[in-house]
Amino acid sequence: MKNYTNALIFGIAIIVSSIFLGQAYKDRTKTDGEIRVTGLGKADFSSDLIVWEGSFGAQNRDLKQAFELLEKNKAIITDYLVNKGIKADELIYSAVKTNQRNKQLYASNGNYIGEEFVGYELRQTLQIESKEVDKIERISREITELLNQGVQFYSESPRYYYTKLADLKIEMISKATEDARLRAEKISEFSGSELGNLVSAKMGIFQITGQNSKEDYSWGGTFNTSSREKTASITMRLVYEVD
Repeated sequence: MKNYTNALIFGIAIIVSSIFLGQAYKDRTKTDGEIRVTGLGKADFSSDLIVWEGSFGAQNRDLKQAFELLEKNKAIITDYLVNKGIKADELIYSAVKTNQRNKQLYASNGNYIGEEFVGYELRQTLQIESKEVDKIERISREITELLNQGVQFYSESPRYYYTKLADLKIEMISKATEDARLRAEKISEFSGSELGNLVSAKMGIFQITGQNSKEDYSWGGTFNTSSREKTASITMRLVYEVD
């Protein structure tokens, strides 16, 4: 009889322990009064604004003749671009920069003995900002045709922008918030809790990278201007109460 009683007590103890252990595991999966989640919003888009810059120059020992040559080159460039379909008022020329060039002189023994005036170098830059992305992109590749007219034009790589970025950002914040909310619901469901009120919402860094590029995200935010096709992303950090 004594052995039967001990066995019964031992069995009850096992059952009670199992109940406590099960409850402890369930409580372990619950957060301490809140759930913190991060959601991601992404969008691919094509740039609708292009900015292209280039420069040209002229050299001569006489400053006046150097300026006349620069004006001649400017006229050739303007005619070329207008014939390509660009309006004259879209051509933004900078102020002329003047640089006096000197050549260093050395004696036969290699000692520096001074400088000799070589001439004046004048330079001017040109900028075009347009929504006709295809056209400007094509011209930026064809601009070397000016060499046939005796003008050396130094073309820079175009920069690409998106004029509806503010609207896109709002859309992405909405996507990121929804993504975070769904994550919070899954966590609360798994932990056996009820998702409560939203306590706080904080927006993360806004990033723009080139599509299919090897660009890394930056803590300060990346803003790609070299790629026409881009990917924008943003994160939202939400904190919910749990019951």
